[in-house]
Amino acid sequence: MQEGAVGAGTGTVAFGWKGGIGTSSRKLPDTLGGYTLGILVQTNFGGVLSIDGVPIGVELGKYYLSDAVGSLNPKSEIQNPKSADGSIIIVIATDAPLIPTQLKRLARRAGLGLARDGSIGGNGSGDIFIAFSTANPGAAKPTGIASISMLPNDRMNPLFAATIQSVEEAVVNAMVAADTMTGVDGYTAKALPQDELVRILKKYGRLREPPNSKQ
Repeated sequence: MQEGAVGAGTGTVAFGWKGGIGTSSRKLPDTLGGYTLGILVQTNFGGVLSIDGVPIGVELGKYYLSDAVGSLNPKSEIQNPKSADGSIIIVIATDAPLIPTQLKRLARRAGLGLARDGSIGGNGSGDIFIAFSTANPGAAKPTGIASISMLPNDRMNPLFAATIQSVEEAVVNAMVAADTMTGVDGYTAKALPQDELVRILKKYGRLREPPNSKQ
């Protein structure tokens, strides 16, 4: 599947940079059920971009309210006070047998993944999270009595963790895949500078050269 500035993600912005469509997934080990969980995000929100705990937004001088705390970084760019707002949509799909109340609980964990990316859930942000399961395909049959299987609540923690990790990763994937675009009235949304991103991640010890990379 294409990621970045495609489809509904064409006009989106994330953390002041070009946003887009991002995906990610996790497969639980067989000991935890072997279930698969997939995420699709349409990034359109703001805050202070963080990747793997690294303050990317601060390092690049582009983050929400950077004008108010610009002394933190001399490169900071003044941001629109509403730049933390937007309407991010997150879809969570799984083959784990979950009933509607459990899917609602799963959807709520998407916000924790966004928080790990640096989202503040702005006042005007229309954050929409939905979740569905492909299990129990006969539950909606119009006649007879339907039987369904259900994962015990005590076994949902691995799915919660998978959701949080996948949302966090999908947002980054969307931004890394997006290119700079110019839209209506000449407004330009710049792509996240990947050379700078790599430099910063190395600075914080998140990226290291492979042992034989210089041979």
